[in-house]
Amino acid sequence: MSILTNFKAVASVSAVVFLGACAEMPPPANSVTNTYPQTSGARVLYGVVQSIDLIAQTGSPGGTIGLGTVAGAVVGGILGHQVGGGSGNTAATVLGAAGGAYAGHNLEKRNDPVTTSNAFRFTIRLNDGTYQAITQTSNADIRVGDRVLIDNGTVRRY
Repeated sequence: MSILTNFKAVASVSAVVFLGACAEMPPPANSVTNTYPQTSGARVLYGVVQSIDLIAQTGSPGGTIGLGTVAGAVVGGILGHQVGGGSGNTAATVLGAAGGAYAGHNLEKRNDPVTTSNAFRFTIRLNDGTYQAITQTSNADIRVGDRVLIDNGTVRRY
């Protein structure tokens, strides 16, 4: 294999790895957070609501690769292709695409509004005298003093 073929292969793999590093993991779909260890779902806890607090949850902007990343990669690749000749041209194209993708992703993140939503943090005194704090997005018409059950991390009246 020639040096040019090896360089193209290394440059292509490097560009894919670099672009993959720009991606962020999306937030988990389950918005319920617990302060107690998760059980297999067979254990149900009972208690009384002591307090309910309204809290704001913010989502991270730019969590996925979007149009800004793709457009940046295309524009960067085109501009990079205009530079040099031969193997230098290939390297400039790959580096231009990677740099454009990075710049496009950051611009997209900056212009993407942060999403906020309300959640409820329930402080519950369990029947055994211990306390649990559970945050969930729905109130389900629960009030302080209500008897509730905690089933798989979800608070419900009973």
